[in-house]
Amino acid sequence: MSDNASVTITRQSGYQFLVDFGAGIPLLPVDEPAPLGQGEGPAPDQLLLAAVANCLCASLLFALQKFKQDPGVLKATATAEVGRNEDKRLRITGIAVQLELGRAAANIEHLDRVLSQFEDFCTVSMSVRQGIAIRVQVADGSGALIKG
Repeated sequence: MSDNASVTITRQSGYQFLVDFGAGIPLLPVDEPAPLGQGEGPAPDQLLLAAVANCLCASLLFALQKFKQDPGVLKATATAEVGRNEDKRLRITGIAVQLELGRAAANIEHLDRVLSQFEDFCTVSMSVRQGIAIRVQVADGSGALIKG
């Protein structure tokens, strides 16, 4: 993971946006589900789930490979728990992630140690778990800062 990651998101139409991750990485179309959008790309909550699950998979793989262990197929399913806050606004209140190894635990050496430490390597899930400060600025079409 790079020290400072950045993406640029540009509206295409309706609630459809294109995410630009930078040189050499394909653009990713994203969209809100109906009735707001057309559902023609992943929604923001799905992107958050994908980021958490991908980071946990990579961290588990990294921890296994430190002991020269191969998990075989590694799969994760992440599910958002959605509720309303005190202002009745929808919020993700929790994320459940189910990781699955492609090999039996009995055939993986040092698995207890791997399982006790791999989450600590996951920058994204640990950041989400602890809460991330988000600073928001809004500029108008002339570049004038109108918020933040």
